[in-house]
Amino acid sequence: MTPVERRASFSLATIFALRMLGLFLILPVFAIEAGKYPGGDDPALIGLAMGIYGLTQALLQFPFGLASDRLGRKRVIVFGLAVFAVGSFVAALAPSLTWLAIGRAVQGAGAISAAVTALLADQTRDEVRTKSMALVGASIGLMFALSLVVAPLLVAHTGLAGLFAMTGGLALAGVAVVIWWVPPEPLQHKNLPRGRVMDVLRLPALLRLNFGVFVLHAVQLAMWMAVPALLVQAGLSREHHWWVYLPAVLASFFVMGASLFPLEKRGYLRAVFLSAVGLIALVQAGFWVVASGEPSVGALAGLLFVFFCGFNVLEASQPSMASRVAPAHARGAAMGVYNTLQSLGFFVGGAMGGWLVKHLGAQGLFAVCTGVMLLWLLVAWPMRAPLAGASALAAKAG
Repeated sequence: MTPVERRASFSLATIFALRMLGLFLILPVFAIEAGKYPGGDDPALIGLAMGIYGLTQALLQFPFGLASDRLGRKRVIVFGLAVFAVGSFVAALAPSLTWLAIGRAVQGAGAISAAVTALLADQTRDEVRTKSMALVGASIGLMFALSLVVAPLLVAHTGLAGLFAMTGGLALAGVAVVIWWVPPEPLQHKNLPRGRVMDVLRLPALLRLNFGVFVLHAVQLAMWMAVPALLVQAGLSREHHWWVYLPAVLASFFVMGASLFPLEKRGYLRAVFLSAVGLIALVQAGFWVVASGEPSVGALAGLLFVFFCGFNVLEASQPSMASRVAPAHARGAAMGVYNTLQSLGFFVGGAMGGWLVKHLGAQGLFAVCTGVMLLWLLVAWPMRAPLAGASALAAKAG
């Protein structure tokens, strides 16, 4: 990477890390702590307060991405982080569960993922973009692992209100990063024609990637509706689940670095991508089998390690590929659609995952996840890895 590419990659990965750490700190403790608020005796309202973030995020990812094409990436990112901070402080001051849900909804309205990803694509060459996206993915994975360890400790001292206040502070720190560390936007971007929705929706390659990111995150969230219970069933108490999660996440980063980047250089990106999709399908089938008997911590840890190996490869390669096949003048719009489907995947995965566990049990959940992953493999099979500097017209054929 050039110095500007390194600066762009690390600064934008930092923005993602600051924002996602704030979000992830809430997840392990929200369901329990939210029950202490007035109205907290309603499980449906707790679920709404938890999930409404993903819904507002999904609704606004595309408008934010489109706005970044027209108004500038950095301007939109600063605005989105400010909105996210306001939502965090509303939640921190919430007197009831209803106001907590309102704060979560406002948090989700700060939908900057598309603009950040588009800016990273603007500032990196095709041949190094997967590395840049992998750095962003690694920062998110590390924040997830860190939150599993520190969230229970922090909430014991600050309460849920303190965690939300901390989240707002992290968002404001992200604003400072945008203003003083992120490189200026490329001048040529400002002279491009304005993107249109049809510039994005008419490309089969982008449609396949959008379907894939929806499935990936729906399956990811759905499986967490059953995996913690399986770990408890295997004899590992909830406060010690990070003993499994943290090593699995960290070890999978090394596997990704040793496989994805060298094989992409040699022209095997399509093979690696499809193998990762198939690998996650096998993991879901493995959970299906494990859930039918007496689960062991070793078997669950092994399956989670393999899952994160496949997940990290896809998390790094998919947005890179989407940014490379999108028209340059509509890159923000393309990443907006992409991140909208990602957020919808979170929302649908949580809602459907809970419904499947309730009505079909863990075995039924993992059976459905296996089938959905195999469907994605079928949809993705005709794909072609984008060439360096490939235009959207060339990608249209793939």
